[in-house]
Amino acid sequence: MDGGWKEAVSIADNLAAVEKRMRAACERSGRKRDDVTLLAVSKTFPAARIDDAIAAGVTHIGENRVQEARDKKPQVGGAARWHLIGHLQSNKAKDAVRLFDVIETVDSVELAEKIDRAAETAGKAQDVLLQINVGDEWQKSGVAPADVESASRQVRALKGLRLLGLMAIPPIGAPEEARRHFRRLREIRDQIGLVHLSMGMSEDFEIAIEEGSTIVRIGRAIFGPRG
Repeated sequence: MDGGWKEAVSIADNLAAVEKRMRAACERSGRKRDDVTLLAVSKTFPAARIDDAIAAGVTHIGENRVQEARDKKPQVGGAARWHLIGHLQSNKAKDAVRLFDVIETVDSVELAEKIDRAAETAGKAQDVLLQINVGDEWQKSGVAPADVESASRQVRALKGLRLLGLMAIPPIGAPEEARRHFRRLREIRDQIGLVHLSMGMSEDFEIAIEEGSTIVRIGRAIFGPRG
């Protein structure tokens, strides 16, 4: 069964196709391909698939759950930077600091303070992104756009953290509808003087690149459909 999966889905071929689309999006928007990091989202896929992706050239891996990363990461032989891109419960901050190079889903100052304490205990400077509720959706976590300036100032003051930028998941809709949310996030980022924007997934990463994304989170287009 495993061999059949590999026959049906070639990670190397998928990655090459994604790279081609990324380069075209960068050209359309007058950007360099090196300006955008490809984050391969490996949730639900086994360690062997992550090694396949790393062997094909992936250097950044994204996982949604601390527990899943805790189980899989020791089995991965290849080297990559690991990003947490799913919701982080505050009681798992210590594990997240131990497992991840970047925590993208810091959705409150309170959570940032928990991560900061865990990072200082671990003797680590933890890279983080602030998650922004860019669509002002009541059911989603994240810092409200109106509060980003204040939140970023407080997070920057924490000695155990390095605030790299902003992350968002726009409201569900047609890919082109995400453009205004990506643009809004870029404007917020520019106002507070940060570098990175983690936005764009398999269905809309080209639009995100055109609007200034520096990190695109791509799972299905690389690993294939999840079972």
